Amino acid sequence: MKDFASYSGDDLMREALSAAAQFDGRNEAELIRAIFARAAEGKRAGTLTDGQIDAFCAQFAPMLDAGKRKKLYRLAAELKKM
Repeated sequence: MKDFASYSGDDLMREALSAAAQFDGRNEAELIRAIFARAAEGKRAGTLTDGQIDAFCAQFAPMLDAGKRKKLYRLAAELKKM
């Protein structure tokens, strides 16, 4: 995976879908943990910015129900604190 800074919005979507495909048949919690771990790694390395986190949320939030959208925003807030 290249660093988060070099991704466009479409690249982020493709990466998320690719990660989701790797977890096909596994539960939602496993998928969320894997995506969060990759994002946390990028945040700690300085290759994922708060603006990119916001852009990711803006792109995915409309596809989620209210409960999942709340989880997304909670995880985004955790990442931003790193």
